[in-house]
Amino acid sequence: MDAHNFFLILFLILVTARILGELFARLGIPSVLGELSAGILLGVSGLGIIEVNDVLKVLAEIGVLLLLFEIGLDTDIRRLQAAGRKSMIVALFGAVFPFTVSALVAYYLFDLTLVVSLFIGGTLTATSIGITMRVLRDLQKEHSNIAQIVIGAAVIDDILGVILLVFIYDYAITQKLSMTNTLNTTVFILLFLIIAPALAHYASSFMKKFDEHKKVPGFIPTIIISLIAIFAYVSHLFGAPEILGSFAAGIALSRRFILPFGMGLKHDEVFLEKVKSAISPIAHMFTPIFFVMVGLSMNLRVIDFTSTKFWSLALTFLLIAVIGKYIGVFLLKNTTALKKALIGISMIPRGEVGLIFAEVGRLNGILDNEIYAVLIFVIIVTTVAPPFLLKWLFKYEKE
Repeated sequence: MDAHNFFLILFLILVTARILGELFARLGIPSVLGELSAGILLGVSGLGIIEVNDVLKVLAEIGVLLLLFEIGLDTDIRRLQAAGRKSMIVALFGAVFPFTVSALVAYYLFDLTLVVSLFIGGTLTATSIGITMRVLRDLQKEHSNIAQIVIGAAVIDDILGVILLVFIYDYAITQKLSMTNTLNTTVFILLFLIIAPALAHYASSFMKKFDEHKKVPGFIPTIIISLIAIFAYVSHLFGAPEILGSFAAGIALSRRFILPFGMGLKHDEVFLEKVKSAISPIAHMFTPIFFVMVGLSMNLRVIDFTSTKFWSLALTFLLIAVIGKYIGVFLLKNTTALKKALIGISMIPRGEVGLIFAEVGRLNGILDNEIYAVLIFVIIVTTVAPPFLLKWLFKYEKE
């Protein structure tokens, strides 16, 4: 891509996202949906002006990492630990049910092949924390107990998703149920997650001490972006790069490093505020790129809305996708019905994580156009509807 074309694309993304985000906010609609709409408008579903490319993917990943970094700065570690058991229940049941049920339904009810059925199950297992956390932040609910449960569940959910995708992809290519790659990936991921909090603590301590003696301004944003870059690379090494690449691995690993890194700064409130003020302007620029990218990746043109088979598949899997994220929530104790509903809805968005599953299946000839269109439809509905529901239900919630 020529530099001048890239600058034009970046201009269109930032300006369109800002205009539609502001417009949606003024209409009482979550601004994140305005940014998603900007992507749909500019992408293949709309005007077809912008195509997804590797440069935009990198900028988008930086955007969601910065969003989660800011969330990490505001996360109460004690609340997060207290929500650990609830998060585990929500994540496990929210992954096992949609994967198992959708795969069985695809295989036995719709007579799809085992590989295709597994890919459908994997796609419906995913959760996009970026969408939910942006909505919670816009509603000023990022500090709530609900947010802590969702953050913890999303950490577990994304890790399970990447492990599952490695397993499914390995089976699709080799046609054998070999556990070697899956076990290797699992061990690497667990090892990374054990090491990351310690590295995060030392990195935040070093950052504070060095900032006190710096001679050149701009140290804080520079070191934060640098840390994001190196941990995205390290996560690539730990997360089955030969199959998914750093983008998918980064979802489960590098952005999870940001949370303990942000929380490692909490012992010094003055420095914490300094970090927030330094990184917020950058985050506000990059974060919309991520949501525009999700919109760009949604291809509405592949959907045949006149097909009876399409609607039977789409509505069935949409129902499973929604119910699947509620199963674990209903098992939570000492939680009101309203909070259960809010947690369940928060886990519904598939967003970019579901798109990765579907795209891997399409590019490798596993999913045909019809099944791919069904999954795109389910991803779009599960991504667009929850922000509306969250905003409406939070009116009745009292922390």
